[in-house]
Amino acid sequence: MTPPRSRASASGPAPRPAPRPAPEAAPAALTPAARYVWYAVLLVLGALVGTAGSLVQAAWFPLGLLLTLLATAALFFAARRATGNQLGVVAAGVGWLVTIILLSLGRPEGDGLFGGGIGEMVFLLGGMAIAVISATMSRPVRPGP
Repeated sequence: MTPPRSRASASGPAPRPAPRPAPEAAPAALTPAARYVWYAVLLVLGALVGTAGSLVQAAWFPLGLLLTLLATAALFFAARRATGNQLGVVAAGVGWLVTIILLSLGRPEGDGLFGGGIGEMVFLLGGMAIAVISATMSRPVRPGP
């Protein structure tokens, strides 16, 4: 048995569709002081990811290298999204690159964190390539009000 139709829906105007939710408003612009705090935090996070990546990529060679490159990409992408401009990626990238260079120098006694294999070069060059890609990505389109 089919349910009976009401006369109002059969002869009246078509029912209105449910209203769509309003698009999210663009986040408020950061003040210059807040932006500088973000850059400092991203610089420190870049140094931490670089240090952790230096240790992990050599310890678990194939998967560790992939894990460190993914963490580096996540940091740079998050830096781009958090600040909304390329300077966030630059701040994180400077912290990451300076840490990697300092850790690769070693000491006069010959102690060094990097062994000089292909993994270290892929980590260094891959991380720099990810930083450049993240910095040159186009901005996401935000819906207007």
